[in-house]
Amino acid sequence: MQLSNKFYGNRKLQSLVENQTSYTLNNAALHIFETHAQAEKVILEFDQPVLASMLKGKKIMHLRERQAFDFLPGESLILPSKEVMCIDFPEARSNKPTQCLAMAISEEKIKSVLDKMNDQMPKADGLEWSLMDYNFHFTNDLGIYQILQRLMFLFTEERPSKDLFVDNMLEELIIRILQTNSRKIYTEKSFGLVTSKRLAYVVEFIRSNLSSNISISELSRKACMSESNFYRVFKNELGVSPIDFINNERIKLAVSLLQDKRRSIKEIYQECGFESRSYFNRVFKSRKKMAPGDYQSRIQLDA
Repeated sequence: MQLSNKFYGNRKLQSLVENQTSYTLNNAALHIFETHAQAEKVILEFDQPVLASMLKGKKIMHLRERQAFDFLPGESLILPSKEVMCIDFPEARSNKPTQCLAMAISEEKIKSVLDKMNDQMPKADGLEWSLMDYNFHFTNDLGIYQILQRLMFLFTEERPSKDLFVDNMLEELIIRILQTNSRKIYTEKSFGLVTSKRLAYVVEFIRSNLSSNISISELSRKACMSESNFYRVFKNELGVSPIDFINNERIKLAVSLLQDKRRSIKEIYQECGFESRSYFNRVFKSRKKMAPGDYQSRIQLDA
């Protein structure tokens, strides 16, 4: 993500460590932090829930109840209000500053979005959507990346109606983050077959049967739902359609199999459950921006 020329023209550099430029609207405030010198144990805290997203450089984050971790460009972090962050800047330099955005979002705005989701996008397990109460660290997908880029532009723009524009973008951002969190939970944990965890069971079934022909009708039966309701609930909670999710998981498997130069492309796409080489090539290229054969060749050259 890139900051606009308008930002650099208007901001004042008053500190070498976590120099702060802020833009405040009705339901959110955008803070851009820049660090131009190495530093350790810098403390930061916000009164409202915060989305932090790295723009340039590297931070080492120290948060409660988890080990220190690198925070890198393209990654975001959801922090609850009053969360104390202790931050190291091991690589910051005057000619190579660290840049990070922190977007504080009002709890009233978050609650209004959650109420709308619970009314219009109810979860399959009967539980309500709620903001995660732990530190959720994730890589931005394309949708979240584009929203953040747009929000940086809107906050720095001089326009009377920008509060309305930002409110609409915030709503989509919150929904996408919650769906990203759901995908992480469902794909990283294995659950038993119990009614309250039907989608988790379906996800585990998909991951265990990628080489098989998996149909929406079969998945909906396992979730004890009609096909139309299953499709709607799955997309609401995970942010992608069942077919896209299956293909994403198959491509993850294909990437691991392509590391072995002894495996043929035909053997790999069949093991991953693709019916034809052409469809495998199309799906793989849409995710990885290159054909599987080229990907395998590159891996072998780098080995």
